[in-house]
Amino acid sequence: MSGSAGHPGAGKRITEKLSSDALREATGKGWQEWFALLDAWGGLSRNHTEIARHVREDHGVDGWYAQSVAVGYEQERGLREVGQSSTGEWRTSGSKTIDATAGRVIEAFADDDLRGRWLPDVDFTLRTHRPAKSVTADFKDADGGGAGRISVTLTVKGPEKTVVGVGHEKLRDAAEVAAYKSFWKDRLAALKSLLEAEVPS
Repeated sequence: MSGSAGHPGAGKRITEKLSSDALREATGKGWQEWFALLDAWGGLSRNHTEIARHVREDHGVDGWYAQSVAVGYEQERGLREVGQSSTGEWRTSGSKTIDATAGRVIEAFADDDLRGRWLPDVDFTLRTHRPAKSVTADFKDADGGGAGRISVTLTVKGPEKTVVGVGHEKLRDAAEVAAYKSFWKDRLAALKSLLEAEVPS
């Protein structure tokens, strides 16, 4: 992505987003206790699925917290970086609540002219389009910089209130993760401003 590579270490580790106290309340152990336990178990030689299964099945931790413990351990021990999936792929995401119908929000991605008003200078090739539901697309900066795969999903909160979520996958590295996290925050704010400024028909 041109002009906004960002810092490779940008983004928060899960250990910064989920406090040790909150984790201990939910699982009976804080981060350092989990790290020591997983080290002793041989976690450094295990993959993500094995670690999460061990936490879930052998320690009785429910699915979301088991996944969180596994990700936290992998990040802490250098097995994966922030923004990197368990398969090694890089991805980021963003979301925004918009006072507009689900149909109009999806149209803002699927319609070339409307999309160009808030997401200019990109090569956006639709793969799937479910009106008022979802969109997937191939994505590339017009200058040939960043690329990837986009998935757009909606959560309807009311007749004129929709939460739009954008997932951006197949990024190249942590620098692109940081850059596109900022990019989508900016562009979704532009989409919100555009759609909420429209005069209802």
